[in-house]
Amino acid sequence: MHNNQRIVVTGGCGFLGSHLCEKLLAAGNEIICVDNCFTGTKANIFHLMDDRRFEFLRHDITFPLYLEADQIYNLACPASPIHYQHDPVQTTKTSIHGAINMLGLAKRINAKILQASTSEVYGDPRQHPQTEAYWGRVNPIGPRACYDEGKRCAETLFFDYHRQHGIRIKVARIFNTYGPRMHPNDGRVVSNFIVQALQDKPITIYGDGSQTRSFCYVDDLIEGLVRLMDSDDRFVGPVNLGNPSEFTILQLAEKIIEITGSRSKLKFEPLPKDDPRQRRPDISLAGTALQWQPCTPLEEGLQKTVAYFEKLLLNK
Repeated sequence: MHNNQRIVVTGGCGFLGSHLCEKLLAAGNEIICVDNCFTGTKANIFHLMDDRRFEFLRHDITFPLYLEADQIYNLACPASPIHYQHDPVQTTKTSIHGAINMLGLAKRINAKILQASTSEVYGDPRQHPQTEAYWGRVNPIGPRACYDEGKRCAETLFFDYHRQHGIRIKVARIFNTYGPRMHPNDGRVVSNFIVQALQDKPITIYGDGSQTRSFCYVDDLIEGLVRLMDSDDRFVGPVNLGNPSEFTILQLAEKIIEITGSRSKLKFEPLPKDDPRQRRPDISLAGTALQWQPCTPLEEGLQKTVAYFEKLLLNK
């Protein structure tokens, strides 16, 4: 990893953003953390505030930003269904206007820029596992479209700025990631299950629990993002970053009950609209281009995440 770079991280107070700021700062870089704190929280970055190379800027990237930097990581956007469906118009604006503003900044200051895209660009996929060449199957007018189509359009903008203006871009398609600093009320399956299990409440499973997900521990994912940013400028992506180990939602629930020693029972609810049945990345491109693959087993990552939520609930 390079050091002595001036790096902007939008969405830097969020779950992924705060871990990224931490890693880049530890490597000797100067960090400007940009966030409007809609879903991110300053509590995630309090421990970085005393470092003179770290700066927090409260700003909404749907408005232009003027500063100097060598690199930009664009992570700003609500990423869980509860949060992105709360204000779907603002979610679309954050993805699209935000991409235009950050690409405009990169163009003005000649910075390299990385877009945190998502596996949701594949929608409810007919190809399994998903490779980067798959175009996806997305409902453009459904309740998830503000996020799915917003991120798809952001990728379009990144590639058009790259072709038209020669901007140095990187596009990462991030699959389910979990770990400390996840929002306890974000409705995502790992945080939901852990919080419910720790409180001995019924664990809510949508559908019959046979749908699959692949869970990547946050440290592995952040390592992938940094390797992508530092890779040869000719390699732009998109590249899948995630863990190819696939688990059913039912298996995840049972594993969390086991780790927490919970007395929770399972409660089944109807499946939400457009919820993908399968999600698993093909990460062979990340392996060859970035020499990257996740190395944290699910059990180990879940134990660290459970410990974080135990502490969080205790302090509340």
